Amino acid sequence: MMIRTASRAHAGAMAACLAAFSFPMLAMAANVASAVADMGTPDSLAMVAADSTASAAEFATEAAAVGPITTVEIATRKTRSSVALGKADMQKILPGVNPLKALHTLPGVSFQTADPWGNNEQNLSLFVHGFSGQQLGYTMDGVPLGDQQYGNYNGLSPQRAVISENVSSVILSSGAGDLATASTSNLGGTIETFSADPLATRGATVQQTVGSHRTSRTYARFDTGSFGNGNSAYLSAIHHEARAWDFQGRQGGDQVNAKFVNRSDAGKLTVFFNYSDKIEPNEDSTVHVAGEKSAPYTRPFLYPDFAAALAYLSPTGATPAADGNNYHNYYSDAQRTDYLSYAKYEANLSESATWSNQLYYHHDDGVGVVAGPIGVAGLPGLFSVYYPNQNLKQVFGNSGYATRTTEYAINRAGLLSTVRMELGEHQVQAGLWLEHNRSEAYRRWYALDVNHPSSPYDRPSNPLITQYGSEINNKVAQLHLQDEWRVRPDLALQAGFKSSLQFAQGSFPVQPAKGAIANGSLALPVGEIITKKWFLPQAGARWDISAQDQLFVNVQKNMRQFVTYGGGGASPWSLASQQAFDLFKAMAKPETSVTYEAGLRGNRILPSGPVTAIDSQISLYHVDFKDRLLQISPTPVLLSIIGGNPVLANVGSVKTDGIDLSGTLHFGRAFSFYDALSYNHSTYSDNYSNGAATVATAGKSVPGSPEWMNKFVATATVADTAFQLIGDYVGKRYATYTNDLSVPSYFLLSLGVSGKLPFLNGGVLKNARYRVNVSNLLDREGSLNVVVGAADKTYNTFPIAPRQAFFTVMADF
Repeated sequence: MMIRTASRAHAGAMAACLAAFSFPMLAMAANVASAVADMGTPDSLAMVAADSTASAAEFATEAAAVGPITTVEIATRKTRSSVALGKADMQKILPGVNPLKALHTLPGVSFQTADPWGNNEQNLSLFVHGFSGQQLGYTMDGVPLGDQQYGNYNGLSPQRAVISENVSSVILSSGAGDLATASTSNLGGTIETFSADPLATRGATVQQTVGSHRTSRTYARFDTGSFGNGNSAYLSAIHHEARAWDFQGRQGGDQVNAKFVNRSDAGKLTVFFNYSDKIEPNEDSTVHVAGEKSAPYTRPFLYPDFAAALAYLSPTGATPAADGNNYHNYYSDAQRTDYLSYAKYEANLSESATWSNQLYYHHDDGVGVVAGPIGVAGLPGLFSVYYPNQNLKQVFGNSGYATRTTEYAINRAGLLSTVRMELGEHQVQAGLWLEHNRSEAYRRWYALDVNHPSSPYDRPSNPLITQYGSEINNKVAQLHLQDEWRVRPDLALQAGFKSSLQFAQGSFPVQPAKGAIANGSLALPVGEIITKKWFLPQAGARWDISAQDQLFVNVQKNMRQFVTYGGGGASPWSLASQQAFDLFKAMAKPETSVTYEAGLRGNRILPSGPVTAIDSQISLYHVDFKDRLLQISPTPVLLSIIGGNPVLANVGSVKTDGIDLSGTLHFGRAFSFYDALSYNHSTYSDNYSNGAATVATAGKSVPGSPEWMNKFVATATVADTAFQLIGDYVGKRYATYTNDLSVPSYFLLSLGVSGKLPFLNGGVLKNARYRVNVSNLLDREGSLNVVVGAADKTYNTFPIAPRQAFFTVMADF
């Protein structure tokens, strides 16, 4: 992996520069900007600068000079950190990989999930510079993807929005996202995914992956090439399925993309359509408690062995006492069907002005399903509310199990409009984002018939209980204005602001019965919350110290709007009473952050010796995070599905300081070694009360996020074969807010080998090639990701998956 700096007139190779900077009002400042893209060959690992002015021909010349190795280019037109990862880099990790998982090789990014593609959303964990995944902003071709909460309410995951093989790049802005980013949650930065445009030449591509645990992923794409007056289009589809490594669950689904582009002197028209239908059986996390002597490494469900599931329970439906909270469900799964489309027109108003308008629509129909024992987690008390003094086993099909669903619906439409103008030495941009989202969440319970048991691939029907049903009508408006002033050829100043407004109205067409949500709760809250923040400023500077070296500084304020989800999670519409909602509405404040960044990036070509080029970057950051919101419940969520009377309150501030260091050594054309070291220190500033006692969190580290991480990528090319070894070290992570429990560090290796298949070329086949990928090469065990405990002495983990191998063959037609 190579990091390279390009100035306006120079796209040379890079120089290593390390320094510390002072900045007014600043303790430290942030991640170096870089950007990643495909250098044009399938085996190049390329990171290319967003907004770079260097030409593709210049980059090709540079690539030829150093060989087919990883290339990283700094985004020199940015005053903040911005790194783009290209298609070739992503697919070398594993064909079909989630764009978010591909970012894990970058400094400051911690991503974990149980499957090698990063597709399973139930056990996904993402941290960037101490911020969790729900505190970041996400877009696809500019379309907002929401905050990525597992319970759908305002978006969808990147891998459901576009087929992985059709992604051209994914851009991480760690710390401060672009002012124009359409997001209400980007406290800690943004992740922007971009789909590839149609090719100019007609042709087709087919790709097949097979491997461990009966994996099969089939990808096909047909490009029309240019036709008519500047028209081009493609149609693409995938079918993916793989058995989970430790239980009998077939994960996967189908996805279709279509894209049409028309280019003319007047502008560019783009129309995009995505359909995604996926089913993912889920593994339950392992529960850990303080002082335990042992806990199961995995906690798989019992499906499809229904006889074993029946034998697992006592005659009354109780689970074995020895299993405690690590009892087994019969099955659980997530079913998601999404339709996403947009039309975008970028008009060339003049040589110095453009106006982009984009309309989008997203519909989601989803359900989360758990078929579990009726005698656990407070369920007998819940069911007795609806069926008092009845035999609950008989009520729920005489199997001892009941099926619980959370059924989601999203219908959202929006408009993005941006004007850009060059006025002398000023580049001015102004824009507007509007969205109207109507979301639903219904909690229902179904019988699991002992004579006709259901499966993870069924959608339950005919509920016995509708515990609650929420509907949220949410409108968002965001405006932004910014100006970049080129004071002189080597110095640019940038300043701007955005406004974020949210108008949310929540209702419950189905209210729970008394005691069905929390003890004493009569009704879930209804009402409107309006939040307006008119001035969220940003200012930065970019100085080209030399043709190879550049310094940037940036400061930006962001806000996270309140979560608009009813009946669960850290949302005001999930509070247990109208009084709690009204108090929250009157007293609570949205979370805000101020991020300070400073960075130095550079490159050097060495005229002699085995090392032919050195590329490196350093970045410093400091974040003041205020008005942290925390859902506080007297009943640990892990022990009860009903829960207590939750309180959602501001509990203080978080201070973050960090540094990212990354660089690449190039040994001619054949070998390169990239290493990224990051340190992040995020601590709570305040204690808080849980209603019964003071929880001593002041000075404690943010749990789940590691302080130390180190990643490396060693790339070698021998003849026509490319080898890539990726190392991933993640340091110790605390598992509770009070830091009394933690999980140890881990180190994983993965291997990739790719090359050409010349004996298959000829006739209709072209560019035939193969790829071998091995994850967890050393077959290590440990805790992959941590679910932070609601109680001080309890937390959950998901395990590291064993070594898995995959073989991919691809060809063009």
